[in-house]
Amino acid sequence: MIRTTTRRALGAALSLTALLATTACGGSGAAASGGSDSGTLVIGDQAKNLQTLFNASGALKGTSYKVKWAEFEGAAPLFQAVQAGAADTSYAADLPTLQALSGGVPVKAVGALRNDGTHTGIVVRGNSSVKSVKDLKGKKVVVSSAKGSIAEYLLAHVLQRAGLKYSDVKVQYLLPTDAQAAFTSGKIEAWATFGVYKAVAEQQGGRLLVNGADGRVSGYGFIGASEKALADKTKKAAIADYLRRLDKALAWSRKHPDDYAKAIQRNNGASPAIAKTLVSQSNGELLPVGSQVVESVQKVGDTMHGIGVLTPNPTVADHVDSSLVKE
Repeated sequence: MIRTTTRRALGAALSLTALLATTACGGSGAAASGGSDSGTLVIGDQAKNLQTLFNASGALKGTSYKVKWAEFEGAAPLFQAVQAGAADTSYAADLPTLQALSGGVPVKAVGALRNDGTHTGIVVRGNSSVKSVKDLKGKKVVVSSAKGSIAEYLLAHVLQRAGLKYSDVKVQYLLPTDAQAAFTSGKIEAWATFGVYKAVAEQQGGRLLVNGADGRVSGYGFIGASEKALADKTKKAAIADYLRRLDKALAWSRKHPDDYAKAIQRNNGASPAIAKTLVSQSNGELLPVGSQVVESVQKVGDTMHGIGVLTPNPTVADHVDSSLVKE
């Protein structure tokens, strides 16, 4: 039942944890077919997370433009849709966005999202001899979901802080549902993961070795917009309005955490306890993509480039449009 439960709860994990690590991996999904006219905004989403927030808050009602959703289970196919002109906006954590920029996706970061980083963590079996990050030396560490996920950045960063090299551990990539089953059955000792998977692993006897708080991950994610959409005045105005409404929706979620948790339970299949945890770790507000955000995310890119995961390493400041979200 653990495997089934976590699969159903994937939607809650993606957005609310920003970052959200599956936002860094591939996955199947269905985009709105073809491009859209200037009067239609195609919003990129992952596992109905933004839809859950907007439906619960009502913040997207009464737009002067039509809204379509481009729905995916991961950031990689979402950015492919942006590149193909099948989605006008993106929604992903810092490292998945960096991966997209590295791959040449014509997207600009137009708004930043922030959480406290506790959604990401390295969990070990309750009976593991691993008591600190330094004890991971020589161990196999499973990373979800794929190369370049936010969980991998956490692993790389804490190893660096502990004076270890990335090559000091043996990294294996597994999709989160597969890793969950393996961890539950005792086949995995150490697992770098996120969101609902982290929460369930701890509930099932796993021990949190370290999480992403205190700067271990940046905590930032981005709402992006395709360069093509930004070049269209009508569509750019719609994106600006969408961002204002997203800010209102996030404000609603802060004021109504119980209602938000119920919406997650209803729409994403999460248990009450998991939904409550995800709400407590969710994005709090929409921020401008200012110098502090850019510098913090650039450090993420520099770290991952240094271990050979991000090549080429994009210059974040070159891929920002700060005109849509102000202080």
